[in-house]
Amino acid sequence: MAQPLIRRREADRTGVLVQRDWQDRTLPALVRAQTPGLDAAAWVRANRDTVDRLSRTAGAVLLRDFAVAGADAFREVMAALSDDVLGYGERSSPRTEVRSGVYTSTEHPPDQPIVLHNEQSYTLDWPLRIVFFCDVAPAEGGRTPLADSRAVLARLSPAVVDRFERHGVRYVRNYLPGISLPWREAFQTDSREEVERYCRATGIHCEWLGEDQLRTHQVRPAVHRHPHTGERTWFNHALFFHVTSLPPEVSAGLLAALDERDLPYQTYYGDGRSIEDDVVDELRAAYEAQTVAFDWKRGDVLVVENMIVAHAREPFRGPRRILAAMADPRSAVTA
Repeated sequence: MAQPLIRRREADRTGVLVQRDWQDRTLPALVRAQTPGLDAAAWVRANRDTVDRLSRTAGAVLLRDFAVAGADAFREVMAALSDDVLGYGERSSPRTEVRSGVYTSTEHPPDQPIVLHNEQSYTLDWPLRIVFFCDVAPAEGGRTPLADSRAVLARLSPAVVDRFERHGVRYVRNYLPGISLPWREAFQTDSREEVERYCRATGIHCEWLGEDQLRTHQVRPAVHRHPHTGERTWFNHALFFHVTSLPPEVSAGLLAALDERDLPYQTYYGDGRSIEDDVVDELRAAYEAQTVAFDWKRGDVLVVENMIVAHAREPFRGPRRILAAMADPRSAVTA
């Protein structure tokens, strides 16, 4: 089988060349096919150990110039990459499933950014991998910025890290008709009883307010260790779900219209205390210092090691179709 070019100064043990510093960056590692029409799924299946090694050291791997024709071909790549491709549960954003295990990326207004986050870090069960496929490259903007969560943690002051490690992060969500994601979509059920059973099983406090409003809160750790590398990583949604991470006009409008306890999302320390403004600023600065991005090219597949690297989305104009899939479950119960 023809080998792709993975640029680096020297060949690795599989005989392919690796480069992790393309375009003056270390993230993501680049794997580029030199042979036109090279099948991505077949190459991943034959070189899965290499993809695993690169993703756990660099944090993400970009497969470029392979033949990946659409959602079906992307699903074949996922099957080659993992024996356990996941569904999207306990949802926080609207997505459409285009085929089994393959979803549209977050259906969020294109003129608004999506803040850096690690997928489903607010849950007890999350994917070790989130993988993106560029079906239609954006004409303007629309990149998927990345930030190394190990480096983000290293940038935070010891006092802030200690505070979060002792208390964790409290996530408060209100499922408000017409304002936030409906509870039926978030939990993928029409049954209140099923929602209550799920919440009891996963350590979520829930209460029904009125006819159709659900409020939940849960406390989760802010720092984890990667199960394969043993590295400590800043793995949470503390900044992402904080009301100040919304565009200023949206944040101001919500705070003017709602009590803080009724906001669609808000984060606190695990003991319920507010996260101080200077700490929120410190978190934001740490992410910004580590952020890198590249321009999408049609057919790109980006493998993100979810516990090591956070991802985001820039605003865009014109068509853009990025598909996503998640794989390899990890549970806080057994972490």
